[in-house]
Amino acid sequence: MAFSGAPTAYLNPPVPFSGTIEGGLQDGLQITVSGTILNSSGTRFSVDFQTGFSGNDIAFHFNPRFEEGGYVVCNTKLNGSWGPEERKRELPFQKGMPFHLCFLVQSSDFKVMVNGNVFVQYFHRVPFHRVDTLCVNGSVLLSSVSFQNTRTVPVQPAFSMVQFSQPVSFPPRPKGRRPKHPGVRPANPAPITQTVIHTVQSVPGQMFSNPVIPPMMYPHPAYPMPFITTIPGGLYPSKSIILSGTVLPSAQRFHINLCSGNHIAFHLNPRFDENAVVRNTQINNSWGSEERSLPRKMPFTRGQSFSVWILCEGHCLRVAVDGQHLFEYCHRLGNLPAINRLEVGGDIQLTHVQT
Repeated sequence: MAFSGAPTAYLNPPVPFSGTIEGGLQDGLQITVSGTILNSSGTRFSVDFQTGFSGNDIAFHFNPRFEEGGYVVCNTKLNGSWGPEERKRELPFQKGMPFHLCFLVQSSDFKVMVNGNVFVQYFHRVPFHRVDTLCVNGSVLLSSVSFQNTRTVPVQPAFSMVQFSQPVSFPPRPKGRRPKHPGVRPANPAPITQTVIHTVQSVPGQMFSNPVIPPMMYPHPAYPMPFITTIPGGLYPSKSIILSGTVLPSAQRFHINLCSGNHIAFHLNPRFDENAVVRNTQINNSWGSEERSLPRKMPFTRGQSFSVWILCEGHCLRVAVDGQHLFEYCHRLGNLPAINRLEVGGDIQLTHVQT
């Protein structure tokens, strides 16, 4: 199942959430739902794999309930009528805590993993290929919903493959000669014409040996800070790096660094103590000139979630925050493939990383 032209992830979507599964469910499709259980009076949430948006035909209803000691209900609804419930008297979720739910579609069943551990298998009661919609409801705050085919399927790399809760808005590319930072030699072209998504058990820092470089997605509920991982294949035009998380309530600063060896090719440094977003490059332990100008107010807020999308182009990086273009940063290091390490640190909690 190729996702060419269709989103493979939604970042910070609102709840209730409803999203179309382009092409419907297929054997080998993996759906990952990450977020946090709310500390509210609500006692339930659900993830539904259904036909259309009416809710009358739900192939798989996954419904954790914080009631009677905690349990999870699995069921199927056909033509508006529920079938017999399957209950598991175990609840691997806690209020106020992040979670990571993974649904793997198999020929005979759904395999459900919670926080990396197999939790339940739910055998299909209806043909799974009828499912074309995913819905999430209840007492949860979502950080990401992502789709990945665990079969080796080539898809064209596209900047539209990930969606924010608001559509990403970048200004059109300027016509004519592209600006360059003084001394930057021409950027290397993209090393590949296709991206291949492989079946992997991804862990932060894992590298692929295959010369065709897939994006690495780590929708893990919590990351150690500072967080450091590789950027497979380094940067090249059309390469995207996506992060989402939450700014700590007492935050002073945090940073996102794209590194090349001992150099920091791009330093993104929101500073709440200065109400500024500083950008810079460090070469041989020496900082260059800072860039601080913004077209709008400080886009990060203490205690609030955020998403950052960094798109590499031939002459610059284009950066969007919460789906809105914020600035461009002209390359100061020209060897883009050598920029192959991501470092994140400071006063935030990361919830999603894609390199």
